[in-house]
Amino acid sequence: MKSQEKYIPAEIEGKWYEKWEERGFFHSEPDDREPYTIVIPPPNVTGILHMGHILNNTLQDVLVRRARMMGRNACWVPGTDHASIATEAKVVAKLAEQGIAKSDLSREEFLEKAWEWKEEHGGIILRQLRKLGASCDWERTKFTMDAAMSESVIKVFVDLYNKGLIYRGVRMVNWDPAALTALSDEEVIHRETQGKLYYLRYKISGEFPSCGGVAAGTADGVVGNDYVVVATTRPETILGDVAVCVNPNDPRYEALRGKRVIVPLVGRSVPVIEDDYVDMEFGTGALKITPAHDVNDYVLGEKFGLETIDIFNDDGTVNDRVGLYVGGDRFAVREQIVKDLQSAGLVEKIEDYTNKVGYSERTGAAIEPKLSMQWFVKMEGLARPALENVMNDTIRFVPAKYKNTYNHWMSNIKDWCISRQLWWGQRIPAYGVVMSWPKPRKRRCNSPAKSAATRRCNSPTCGRTRMFSTHGFHRGCGLSRFSTASAIPITGT
Repeated sequence: MKSQEKYIPAEIEGKWYEKWEERGFFHSEPDDREPYTIVIPPPNVTGILHMGHILNNTLQDVLVRRARMMGRNACWVPGTDHASIATEAKVVAKLAEQGIAKSDLSREEFLEKAWEWKEEHGGIILRQLRKLGASCDWERTKFTMDAAMSESVIKVFVDLYNKGLIYRGVRMVNWDPAALTALSDEEVIHRETQGKLYYLRYKISGEFPSCGGVAAGTADGVVGNDYVVVATTRPETILGDVAVCVNPNDPRYEALRGKRVIVPLVGRSVPVIEDDYVDMEFGTGALKITPAHDVNDYVLGEKFGLETIDIFNDDGTVNDRVGLYVGGDRFAVREQIVKDLQSAGLVEKIEDYTNKVGYSERTGAAIEPKLSMQWFVKMEGLARPALENVMNDTIRFVPAKYKNTYNHWMSNIKDWCISRQLWWGQRIPAYGVVMSWPKPRKRRCNSPAKSAATRRCNSPTCGRTRMFSTHGFHRGCGLSRFSTASAIPITGT
């Protein structure tokens, strides 16, 4: 038999891999041998392999094959992740091609379409792993929304909740206006973006004395005697401004203490506050405070008891909270509001400016900081032992330089937002109760004391003094001690 002069992978690798799989060479069953198990970091069911997958999976394959050759009972468990945001986006897009909107479907109908899409398109990445020669135990393939996986999620959720490690609350989150969901910090990609720094004039309310030698016509602080210049990269958010903050150590603003300024175009009178947080070197050293749309502003708002004005709808358009630019996209409003500010003589100057902007890893949309009721995992206690065991070299990184990167990440980790406003994904096992109050049955109280009792109705919406029998509510307000209840989910996945 003549040997081939050239190695042609397509003629050889597929044939031999098929034989290895047929003969169960990669399958593992528990026995007396020393176990060696790797669970593959599940790639997204929507995805295809990229170079990162190939490197990572090749290293895993090397380790698993070495363990087999050493006589260990090696098991490499494959699987895929349901990829909530990416999968839902693809399903919504496919439905749109058929003239169907997500809002036209019930949750159950949408999930049926999502499972159909998953079965049709979800196996590509596993077939690619086979092409790589990955020695996975394919009989143990898992999908993160399999019934057994869902049961495990519920079990862990309840366990962490009972331990006080999961909580629900209003926090500043990363909001994706395209996917209409909150994201975790790890799902946000920050990259340098070329933008503008807008210097806006906020008129000073009331009489104002000389401001300590700041020359008129400059952008170094207060200009003249009737306005202060504030620099911002997001002029559209002036709709939600509730204060202007300066550094108490900044001599340029001593005369502004206790004063109020007028938000441009909006006409809202807001206080001038002082805090060391303000960087005197950035812009003019005067910072506009919009607690609903910036995490640092939110902290200052909590500290000073400021109002929170959320100006955006979930899709990134302006809501009717202020009554200006209603329905406009946030970026279109930015362009229009700058034109209107210029027409009103309220723009001091505009400079080119490069800053880091967060973008959704899944949709590419610019992230909107948003106050939202979500579910979180407390990370401090969970992160501590994970960090300690790396820093004392119980766990070692290869290469070792990533030890410092890990230290920085874990030392600065924040509580993890785990809820998503999506239908495709693990459903949070938390439910609210809706109460309905039917009219009480007509009946006569046989007790003279009770039938003659006169007191105030217990209904918070009534409060009238009437005759009662036993249940504490009179018939006129429609409430009784009898009720029916139905369970509804508190939030999405």
